[in-house]
Amino acid sequence: MNRYSIGFWIFVLAVVSMSGVVFSWVVYDEPTMIGAIFALFTCVPLIALERGALFPRLYSRLAVLPTPFYIMATLLLYSVLIYFGSALCRMLLNFLGYQTYDHWTKIAMLPPSAFFSTLVIAAVLSFVARVRELLGRDVFTSLLLGKYRKPIEEERVFLFVDLAGSTSFAEEHGDLRAQQFLGALFAAFAAPVRRHGGAIDDYIGDAAIITWPMKNGIKNGNCVRCVFSILDAIEADREKWLQKFGRVPRLRAALHGGPIIAAEIGVDHHKIAYFGDTVNTTARLEGLCRTLNEPVLISSDLAGRIDFKDGIGTDYLGNHALRGKGQSLGVMALRRSPVPVAEPEPAAMAPVAG
Repeated sequence: MNRYSIGFWIFVLAVVSMSGVVFSWVVYDEPTMIGAIFALFTCVPLIALERGALFPRLYSRLAVLPTPFYIMATLLLYSVLIYFGSALCRMLLNFLGYQTYDHWTKIAMLPPSAFFSTLVIAAVLSFVARVRELLGRDVFTSLLLGKYRKPIEEERVFLFVDLAGSTSFAEEHGDLRAQQFLGALFAAFAAPVRRHGGAIDDYIGDAAIITWPMKNGIKNGNCVRCVFSILDAIEADREKWLQKFGRVPRLRAALHGGPIIAAEIGVDHHKIAYFGDTVNTTARLEGLCRTLNEPVLISSDLAGRIDFKDGIGTDYLGNHALRGKGQSLGVMALRRSPVPVAEPEPAAMAPVAG
């Protein structure tokens, strides 16, 4: 768990605890720590679910449902978590002697006031979570805070990931099947991108654009590790891909970073857009993967700022002219270092009797 996750959970625990104290004050006219404990047991599982820390596979399946069914399904799941969290809390308080219940039904049943208030909170959380999933986590937060109302200059890392052979797949299986293939592929990106602190900015045809603020992208080699995490996730599900689509996705990926202008654009439909040569260069670098027959490329400028780990190394491929750019760009291929195979130890010679 990185320090950003620790900070997030400290903030969540503090806010949830305070909300429980306020609830017990408003409803029971007595602000107590019991209210804070109940709030923790009923709200924290919901937040853990939405963050992917609880039942990640189930939540991923819910996320692909149409919005009305998604809201109903998550509302039902939230209600179940609220019920069991509250019952578990009452059992714990009863065991510790802080509260005494004379019958098991009083432990099992959630008071109507608490149930409906948490159900309302669950409905709001479900709707907000859906909107955030549709917009993207970072975009949702930035739009909510108005961070990019005025254009801002900042440094970012961009990762362009493209599906190789998508045109031939569409010609062979049709556009609908190709779209299902792409949908499954992009869904597979979500967990690795989230795990390495990135954000999926956009989908363009058969390509996904992933981005990080420069500091977060180069820290611990997050942007590089994300690429190989995506490749590993696809390889781990090789049999499923073959069974469902008859092939395993082959990807081309390119990484580059530098200064860009970020701004909120649009009137009826708002979006955070990134402008500048860095974005265009990353797109051109991804196109160079095909020319050099290399699956993963990174610019020398970005590679020089990263401390490579996890057995990932670079192979310098020289300077290359990119279409639309006046200057050439230093290019490196990213590769995993082969794991050395230990030599078997020679068997011990048995002593020969003299």
